[in-house]
Amino acid sequence: MSDTDTQKTAVAEREAYFVGGGIASLAGAAFLVRDTGMLGENVHILEKREVFGGALDGRGVPEEGYVLPGGRMFNFPTYECTWNLLDSIPSLEDPETSIKAEMDEFNERYSTYAETRLVGSDQEILDVSSYGFETQHRLSMIRLLLTPEATLGDTRIEEWFSDSFFDTNFWYLWATTFAFQPWHSVAEMRRYMQRFTQEFPRLHTLSGVARTKYNQYDSIVRPLRQWLDNHGVDFRTNHTVTDLDVVPSRSGKTVETIHYEGADSTAKEIPVNSDDLVFVTNGSMTDGLSLGSMTEAPDLKSRGTSFELWRSLTEDYPELGTPSAFADHVPESKWESFTLTLREPDFLEHIVEVTREEPGNALVTFTESNWLMSIVTAAQPHFENQPDDVKVVWGYGLFPEEKGNYVEKKMEDCTGEELLEELCYHLDYTEHVDDLRETSTCISCMMPFITSQFMPRTPGDRPDVVPTGSNNLAFLGQFAEIPDDVVFTVEYSVRSAMLAVYEFLDVEKEVPPVSTHQYEPDVLLNTAKAAFR
Repeated sequence: MSDTDTQKTAVAEREAYFVGGGIASLAGAAFLVRDTGMLGENVHILEKREVFGGALDGRGVPEEGYVLPGGRMFNFPTYECTWNLLDSIPSLEDPETSIKAEMDEFNERYSTYAETRLVGSDQEILDVSSYGFETQHRLSMIRLLLTPEATLGDTRIEEWFSDSFFDTNFWYLWATTFAFQPWHSVAEMRRYMQRFTQEFPRLHTLSGVARTKYNQYDSIVRPLRQWLDNHGVDFRTNHTVTDLDVVPSRSGKTVETIHYEGADSTAKEIPVNSDDLVFVTNGSMTDGLSLGSMTEAPDLKSRGTSFELWRSLTEDYPELGTPSAFADHVPESKWESFTLTLREPDFLEHIVEVTREEPGNALVTFTESNWLMSIVTAAQPHFENQPDDVKVVWGYGLFPEEKGNYVEKKMEDCTGEELLEELCYHLDYTEHVDDLRETSTCISCMMPFITSQFMPRTPGDRPDVVPTGSNNLAFLGQFAEIPDDVVFTVEYSVRSAMLAVYEFLDVEKEVPPVSTHQYEPDVLLNTAKAAFR
């Protein structure tokens, strides 16, 4: 037997456990099965909820209303590991076509180009062809790009730029595209500026944004889940992992036991052999997620189980990061989204008339909104089970603690009906609200940690994907450290999974490198021109 055959046999006999059922774990399971020879039946994904997919969750029926916590944007020039994965997973609608190929075809038909990105008072469509920079703003951005990340520490964006920077068109576009706030990490902003330099000239049109045919749950999670099911991967719901027994030795740290609570809240455990692997999603953007209804506001939670697990690990091993840097700032990391299900077409037709944007994933922000409200009118249908006569609009507000312009309540205290009223105000549709209540459903979603990964941090606050001295423990997702890549993206989660799997199992393939468009002369020239428009 050759060394390769021996290695494959050894891998086939090992077990792998993924703590958390988000896209990082699903991707990691796929890489294990696809690239290492590990048997699907030996791969176990432990999730506290009944549904897998994490931040890519999407659900509902037309009668009761659809729910989308968020919507992830994709970018074809980057997202190297994501395309590597999706190119090997069959589409549900056409098994001969990959998810990647399905996305290619969809984006050829529905290319994104925002005609109306910002709307001011009285439904005025604002001209955003100029970003509105002053000389000091340009100099601050250049200085940021030339400053090594390690020296930035926990500096906030508002500490780097002047107050006037946050009144520019650029900031409105930047903040509502990527969900940055002035108090977030300037180091993260620097990474974004480098990773998406090629998008800088077209930020006002979003023409570099790629989308899935349906919402990401239907277009990515469901086909990926089916592929994993077909390979025998073991999915376990109602498994809330509370702790890991990590035992130190001269050879390094080894996970020996996984402690969890089942559906009945009874404490249970899973023994882990020394050659088995444990992949932990240490923190989640959608932890503590709470849904409202037409008549009730969502709850605001301050703790999340994934962060609590991370805290328990750092009590014994502080070198595994600083969860408090991200999880202890709910007022600064929360925002609220809402999903509007329309069972008659009049309101969507009015949105198109006011914004001049046909359904097709255009993002429109109302700059005068106290909540800084934005909406997305996706290409319809946005759910695979969505009837032709039902339409879906998704939106969010970055300032849920503020009172509305029309509704005298904080966004976070509003019912779905009240969110609908506020949206109608910004679209000059309030006289039709009573009829709209009868023919639509608005479901809100409060996410206390949705931008926690953007909070100011210092080196070491995020653990390495495979910590130094770890024999079988890796961290996945938005709170593991991946040099040069950017959080709040599907790519970051998928890349973390590929890095962990390939390192632990010595996969001969290379992890696709982070692209470096910021060094291409034509990209730099176009960026400079855009800064002076």
